[in-house]
Amino acid sequence: MAQKPSIPKGTRDFGQVEMARRNYIFDTIKGVFQLYGFQQIETPAMENLSTLMGKYGEEGDKLLFRIQNSGEKAALAPEKGLRYDLTVPFARYVVQHREEIVFPFKRFQIQPVWRADRPQKGRYREFYQCDVDVIGSDSLVGELELIQIVEEVYRRLGIRVCLHINNRKVLAGIAEVIGAPDKMIDITVAIDKLDKIGVEAVNAELIERGLDAAQVEKLQPILNLSGSTADKLSALKSILASSEVGLKGVEELEIVFDELEIVQCTLDIELDLCLARGLNYYTGAIFEVKALDAQIGSITGGGRYDNLTGIFGLPNVSGVGISFGADRIYDVLTELDLFPKELQSATQVLFATFGAEELHYALRWAKVLRAAGKTVEVYPEPTKMKKQMGYADDKHIPFVAIVGGNEMETNTVMLKEMASGEQKQVTLEELIVRI
Repeated sequence: MAQKPSIPKGTRDFGQVEMARRNYIFDTIKGVFQLYGFQQIETPAMENLSTLMGKYGEEGDKLLFRIQNSGEKAALAPEKGLRYDLTVPFARYVVQHREEIVFPFKRFQIQPVWRADRPQKGRYREFYQCDVDVIGSDSLVGELELIQIVEEVYRRLGIRVCLHINNRKVLAGIAEVIGAPDKMIDITVAIDKLDKIGVEAVNAELIERGLDAAQVEKLQPILNLSGSTADKLSALKSILASSEVGLKGVEELEIVFDELEIVQCTLDIELDLCLARGLNYYTGAIFEVKALDAQIGSITGGGRYDNLTGIFGLPNVSGVGISFGADRIYDVLTELDLFPKELQSATQVLFATFGAEELHYALRWAKVLRAAGKTVEVYPEPTKMKKQMGYADDKHIPFVAIVGGNEMETNTVMLKEMASGEQKQVTLEELIVRI
């Protein structure tokens, strides 16, 4: 017996309904990106492994999919891996194509990435990211525009969200004032898991990573700061008074919040000092976006990186970007039933016919309708009308244009609205208007 076909864990097939919904997400996001002057690029699914290794921290390196070399000179070829995200390949692209690029360079990418993660709800091994970055400027207007993009994307999709913001310089300052400046990465990796594993487990991991009990104790009131954004920023200035880098982070946060006031941003934004973002390349502002009405992890995230291109030979080029997780957004829209109903079918009208002459008549009408921008199907054979109507029902096609001998004589069709069952004889011009 032949083995039942299957796909790898953490991957999914997408049928016609799913693809219509995914394209709705992609088109919505792409439309907002373009409003701000970002232009699209693409990079290969695979990169040289040396491009990817060491850019995501030790945990990220473990999740890289490696590709086995094959072919005549496999032993001499560089090792390769599937891309883990779109940001590191973007940095490689910028360096490789720097003579062709106008800085500040504003680009977006909508492509799949791969991670050897444990599949679970909202976490896949293959998934799409929709990235938008500006590189070649250290202006905090970049952060402002990204937040505005988040606001507009989720307004259009109808998802209520909260954007969490922090700054890695603030985290570096915290590491300094608790007496563990060399443990900044260990601290960020641990506290980034706070929402997932809880404070006790985070504290235990901090001890495992080399902090002593006194340092962990000093960290607690900092991470538990409460009150308004202004209250938190004021408290941080006092706490980080002895840390130059920490105060710089506070200043950057203040500028971003002031700019948000200027443009009257209405997005729900929380200054979250537990937000760390585990990726090592972030150096300034960091963001995560969470849906308010669905239990799922972050659906958008990103931040400022000051020298990511330096590892590829182009130092001191600052950038900031954010990534929309299309698959998690899909799950949220599905859970909350927010997809537009018209996405159920791409076809506006189906022609159903009784015979060969009627079929030829329908084909001529279909050509005119398509030229007018209407999406049309012609049932390919004049079979039983019940079967043709069943096809329209199964595909959620809203209108069926029935062609018989009488319709051909009067140069009309009998138009049936499937939802109501109402039928009316219409001309070609009336049909175009009706659908």
